[in-house]
Amino acid sequence: MKFRKRKIFALLSAAAVLAGSFAGLQAGQTDILSGVTEIKNESVVHAAQTVSKTPKYIFLFIGDGMSYPQVQITNSYLAAIADTNNNGILEADNYLSFTNFPVAGSAQTYDSTSFCPDSASTATSISTGHKTYSGVINMDETKTISYETIAEKLKSQKGYKIGVITSVNLNHATPAAFYAHQSSRKNYYEIGQEMIASGFDYFAGGGLLSPSGSGKNLTSLYDIAAQSGYNVVTKQADAAALNKSAGKTIIIDEHLADEDAMAYQMDAAQGEWVLSDYVAKGIDMLDNDKGFFMMVEGGKIDWACHANDAAATINDTLALNDAVNEALKFYNSHPDDTLILVTGDHETGGLTIGFSGTNYDTFLTNLANQKISFAKFDSDYVSGYRQNRTSFDAAMNDVYNLFGLTTDASKAADSTLVLTDYELEKLKAAYNRTLSAGKSEQKNMSQKDYELYGTYEPFTVTITHVLNNKSGVSFTSYSHTGLPVGVFAKGVNAEAFEGYYDNTEIYSRLASMTGVK
Repeated sequence: MKFRKRKIFALLSAAAVLAGSFAGLQAGQTDILSGVTEIKNESVVHAAQTVSKTPKYIFLFIGDGMSYPQVQITNSYLAAIADTNNNGILEADNYLSFTNFPVAGSAQTYDSTSFCPDSASTATSISTGHKTYSGVINMDETKTISYETIAEKLKSQKGYKIGVITSVNLNHATPAAFYAHQSSRKNYYEIGQEMIASGFDYFAGGGLLSPSGSGKNLTSLYDIAAQSGYNVVTKQADAAALNKSAGKTIIIDEHLADEDAMAYQMDAAQGEWVLSDYVAKGIDMLDNDKGFFMMVEGGKIDWACHANDAAATINDTLALNDAVNEALKFYNSHPDDTLILVTGDHETGGLTIGFSGTNYDTFLTNLANQKISFAKFDSDYVSGYRQNRTSFDAAMNDVYNLFGLTTDASKAADSTLVLTDYELEKLKAAYNRTLSAGKSEQKNMSQKDYELYGTYEPFTVTITHVLNNKSGVSFTSYSHTGLPVGVFAKGVNAEAFEGYYDNTEIYSRLASMTGVK
């Protein structure tokens, strides 16, 4: 198959810088960090040279777990679906709107703990310009010094209104990194208290974790929020009726799914609000003459990648893109005052376009046969299999209807979806483990079992592995990786985000152009 290359945003310099950094490992960590400091200082100079004015309206979109692989597989999937003329030529259009932004850069993501960082530390870097340990939110490595965030500074020093939106829990690591200061990301109740104390103007997304404390029966965070002057809205109709005169508001999605987060995009019912709806409402609530800062997290990209669910990953990347499109509508009315940034905090899953079993071929349209996320399959189907001791053959009927995989060639939507004997045996073994053991913690599993199933339902993760692989897609990990992330910029001072730099520079460049101290 021939390929026509229309738009390519590969940053070859990124690979060169990474190679140089890792080549210096033998010289010791101190030398590496010294070199990074020099790069950072040069970046600050570059940022100062490119700043032209202060943006009045700032949108910061963070795809949790989203690096170049998640962006590229989504564009490639859409290209494959759109290739209906079957002329043997793939059109490499950039379907995601933010990949057409005029400026693209790359940010490295390591933290004080690891080259494979977590969301707390990377979001801390983005929001405060400081490195810290994995699991720590806006505090230094001694866990005694707190860092003020860009959102806090813009509110206290510039009078901007502030919005925080996420598809996961509002006191999860990434949103917390814009208002909280905690030695552990797991201090959910304390993070929720800081969320309320922040006085930020608009919160929307998933429910709060441990709202009454971890087994402590403390005053509910929702009650504290109401007592502190927040409108706590839990019904979609009430959220739709809100306007800026309502004052400080916390909207909890009415249709909470796994772990009290919003549903995966592919599981959302018709008419159910998704990330873009909360962004549109946030713009209505925050728009004012002084300006606003809005952080929007596509948190379930990360969750899908942890579970190695490629179809859910693609759909939630599209959900983030839809949210970006709401910001673009606002930008079109305020082009001289608006800055839009789209980035990730780290990469999750080691996602690759390419699998050993399909060589150079990909069959990405196979992923369209998946009708349900791994999480909803677990809750709506696997739990019943275990309770009813459902037969493997009966379960496989659901697998055909929901994922397209079958042993019957006459039923398969495509010949590549027909299961081989090897794949069928893998599914049988996984199903038996689901019935006998279910999910397990890594410490309770053998190396073999963990590599096969991670900490997920063995049957479910094996289904997605098989479908991924038949599509020419694979994952290397159930955790994070050390890839750099893209930084896509449009609007006021967008050019300041060109180049290859550390993720702390996202904060530094925003601080420079807004003049916060």
